Amino acid sequence: MSPNGDDALYDRYEAIFEGIEAPFAFVDLDALASNADGMLARAGAKPIRVASKSVRCREVLERIDARDDRFRGLLAYTLPEALMLAGSGHRDIVVAYPTVDRHAVSRLAELAHADPAAAPVLMVDEAAQLDLIEGAVGGGATPVPVAIDIDVGYRALRGAIHAGPKRSPIRTAAAARAFAEEIASRPGLELAGLMAYEGQVAGVGDAAPGRALRNLGIRRMQRASMTELAERRAEIVAAVEQVAPLRFVNGGGTGSLELTAREDAVTELAAGSGFYAPALFDDYSRFSLTPAAGFALPIVRRPAPGAVTALGGGYVASGAPAADRLPRPWLPDGLHLDRFEGAGEVQTPLLGEVAVRLRVGDRVYMRHAKAGELCEHFDSLYLVEGDSIADEAPTYRGEGYSFL
Repeated sequence: MSPNGDDALYDRYEAIFEGIEAPFAFVDLDALASNADGMLARAGAKPIRVASKSVRCREVLERIDARDDRFRGLLAYTLPEALMLAGSGHRDIVVAYPTVDRHAVSRLAELAHADPAAAPVLMVDEAAQLDLIEGAVGGGATPVPVAIDIDVGYRALRGAIHAGPKRSPIRTAAAARAFAEEIASRPGLELAGLMAYEGQVAGVGDAAPGRALRNLGIRRMQRASMTELAERRAEIVAAVEQVAPLRFVNGGGTGSLELTAREDAVTELAAGSGFYAPALFDDYSRFSLTPAAGFALPIVRRPAPGAVTALGGGYVASGAPAADRLPRPWLPDGLHLDRFEGAGEVQTPLLGEVAVRLRVGDRVYMRHAKAGELCEHFDSLYLVEGDSIADEAPTYRGEGYSFL
């Protein structure tokens, strides 16, 4: 066992969850609070819009909201999710991705007419999306609020190298202004804001163990990207504001809060993964997080010395298939996945010297590679505070919701 306190943490969780049958998932509220405070410190004076995709539990979202008034508004991932959250009293919701759900857009129009402050903002980046929204809304008297998504990926060698998510076709100030004018020409729509997410910085770690050259390359790319982006984002905001005033300009993510916060053109940041601190966020040089979410699996087999088999565990994260998308053995310290089997739907072999002392019926604790996706596998989260379970909160799945 390592001398860094993992042994004591394993014993603590074992005492807390005594009598509870695995598999189950949990959130450590003390660790979550520490992460939240660290994120606010990195954000400086700018508020953080909470990305609900990375939480997927209404009670946890409400606890985050109540912790500090600098957590302001929600960034939803689908319009049906945003409408559900609006129906439960949440306000100031932005939908981070475009929608083609006509029924949901029609419901949004009804909500905008009845309570304009409750209407989520839709994300758009081309005229076909505007046509769809207008077609679903009809001749509503209250405009539907929309925001323009901007491509802020990093390009080098005349576009031969592209780092960052492939999100929007709008990249320049001229293109953003032209699209803003298109929105302004449509009486059924209202331009509310801009979104510019630099995923090549916010979502890519630069301190992976044993990968010194790759880390160096990532740091250089990220420095160059943020330098280029600060100027371009300011130009885009200035160009769009010549067409219409903006309620918000959203940027950043858990991995880039302190960098994006420096830009005067950005009025708010977005973050979500940092609350749970999944395994993909272990490898950043600029900050550290405390693991706050995990899941427990029971040991059901001992196939060989130094090997045990857990029931289930194949909760693979989205993204390009790679080892870093697999869940990571956490507690007790010293376990690792079998590189030939990985994490399986019905069983997950775990190897390491510590496996010798594990017996059938014991528990192991794992961490998902990403944040909210874990909640798609469990109906509830045990909320741990101190040395006891403070509550059991339903996930979206536990409430009967499946948005994607």
